[in-house]
Amino acid sequence: MKILVIGDFHGKFPKKKFDRIIKKEKIDLVISLGDYAPFYHRKLWFKHCYHKDIELWEAIGKKRYRKLVMDDLKRGEEILKKINKLSVPVITVLGNIDYPLPDDVSDIKREKRLSWDRKELFAERLKKYKNIHRFDYSFFKYMGFVFIGARGHTFPGYIRSKGYKKHKAKLEKLFKKFSKERKNKRIIFVVHNPPYNTKLDKIRDKKAPKEVRGKHYGSRLFRSIVSKYQPILCIGGHFHENPRKDKIKKTILLNPGAACDGRAAIVDVNEKISIKFIK
Repeated sequence: MKILVIGDFHGKFPKKKFDRIIKKEKIDLVISLGDYAPFYHRKLWFKHCYHKDIELWEAIGKKRYRKLVMDDLKRGEEILKKINKLSVPVITVLGNIDYPLPDDVSDIKREKRLSWDRKELFAERLKKYKNIHRFDYSFFKYMGFVFIGARGHTFPGYIRSKGYKKHKAKLEKLFKKFSKERKNKRIIFVVHNPPYNTKLDKIRDKKAPKEVRGKHYGSRLFRSIVSKYQPILCIGGHFHENPRKDKIKKTILLNPGAACDGRAAIVDVNEKISIKFIK
């Protein structure tokens, strides 16, 4: 089976380029790691909210915030429309920019939340596109393989939180459900934020805040799952600066790079796994 791995679109997708790759390489399946929306208010968020107990709408006003979010969702959906037209099936997890709650790695305080904000607004739009199958904290079977997914967040997570424990239990239940496939090396784990403390999750971006530059910011939850259950492959993105491979024990780790930069990876899964990076 040949898989094209793409993710981190941020409002850009060179569809013609990937159409050619799918045809030339005879791709069977596309895996998307999410982050469809541009997140154009990123600078505003870092200016007003980073390391502060304040929501962006409190800083810039509810009306302006709602307009920014709706524009972001609209531009993200434009990417979905293009991906839905690819000639092979697409499976996806949500990225952190796709407006999911980070309730899988922390306990959410709800008293400062707007009634409409982060209510699966992007996920509802995703349901319209029949060639794109979402599977975070679920699974997808294809050509004898089982793909287990988990959605995106931006930090390692709080291992003592109820949210962390709840979603760890969900993932463990899935891996135990497919114990036979795991023994036969037929499970691939797909996430947005890659496992913690690897070559894939180190912040190398010179524009990143000084206090996190050079540190590891991947997921402790996904690191724990990979270490214990050893899928043959774990795929994650999020860190645009880290298109590369690594390993945790026998599990191969892959970050394909950002699709908004034209990057991706082709994974050939036969008796052995081979990976080719696309620039």
